[in-house]
Amino acid sequence: MRFSDYRISRELKSNLEDMGFKRPTDIQFKCIPTIQNGEDLLAIAQTGTGKTAAFAIPIIDKIQFAPKGPGKDQIRCVVMVPTRELALQITEVFHQIARNTKVKTVAIYGGVEQDPQIEKLVRGVDVLVTTPGRMFDLVSQGYIRFDYLETLILDEADQMLNLGFYKDIEDLIKFLPKRRQTLFFSATIDAKIKKLAYSLVNSKAIRIQISPKNPVSKNVTHAITFVEMDDKRFFLERILKENESTRFMVFVRTKVRAERVCAAMERVGIHTETIHGNKEQKERTNVLKEFKEGNFRILIATDISARGIDIPNVDYVINYDMPDVAENYVHRVGRTGRGKNKGTALSFCSKEERVLLKEIEDYITVPIDVLNTTRSEYEDTIHYSDEGDNNWKALIQKDEEEKKKKRKKKR
Repeated sequence: MRFSDYRISRELKSNLEDMGFKRPTDIQFKCIPTIQNGEDLLAIAQTGTGKTAAFAIPIIDKIQFAPKGPGKDQIRCVVMVPTRELALQITEVFHQIARNTKVKTVAIYGGVEQDPQIEKLVRGVDVLVTTPGRMFDLVSQGYIRFDYLETLILDEADQMLNLGFYKDIEDLIKFLPKRRQTLFFSATIDAKIKKLAYSLVNSKAIRIQISPKNPVSKNVTHAITFVEMDDKRFFLERILKENESTRFMVFVRTKVRAERVCAAMERVGIHTETIHGNKEQKERTNVLKEFKEGNFRILIATDISARGIDIPNVDYVINYDMPDVAENYVHRVGRTGRGKNKGTALSFCSKEERVLLKEIEDYITVPIDVLNTTRSEYEDTIHYSDEGDNNWKALIQKDEEEKKKKRKKKR
């Protein structure tokens, strides 16, 4: 079935064609009719399969042709998400699909001034894409009302509930009309979260699961290589230098680690940028925009960017650190191989991280292929850049000399 055959408006068909959407993905094929029929659902599918369009298309079409009553400028749909980056991305998808219609979508999130967001709300909103904190701030100030709300959507529902947003969702329910449609979308979900989700929706909610036993996308070739913690920078340097036309996302475990890896690569002449929670929202937004536009090719990120963010044409994902939450492995490697594209992911695993590897393999239900290196190959990689190696030796020597001076002063 093609989108041109769907029971949707001409404007939407034209916009989807311009976006290169000719046929629905599996999740879109199964969800769109269900949403059009007004039914609740819990949809689970691998990352990169088009979940956002699966709810954006029918929601926009429904709002476009809804009767214009007294609530015509009021919020008809709320999309709750766990991160600011995801809020901006989903809003952009709604804007693209709703082009040349009168459906207005606004993103509301914290970390920025609220006045510009309030101005947009006052002018009228059909679809509100929001993180919980800022939304409740504006509800308490009277700028957000849900009297005419028809649909509640929770995207990345597992993370929403795992991050402790369940109480926020319960509080939100108190403000919503009892007659509404509730949609849950996620790449991963477990029995506990599924139970919580069903407690918030109609008892006849439809569960749509389109994912094989292994939740990693079949478009991603992924492997691990065993590397000592202190040697990871040499392996990363070599991969980046030997693939100079390739776009990379490099995932690390902490904010501090992101900056240290960035500095290490700069010392050997490799330009990278970082994105993590310590950066101002404006800076994070700009970094993602620049990376999407191809103005630099290597982005070092914490797990804040592993969830739901759609960056086109990421060729390679490097797990510089193994994720300490098993399901985050799926989301990290899902930044490549999106849609119909193919991608590659490689994880550096140290001795200390083997327990994390075991948890990941248990979660995805299959062992990850091992990329073995000989002792000679390992040594060659460590000494791959004599200049870089000498820089590190000089820094270590300088550090040791400073420590000796401090010890002498204490004596």
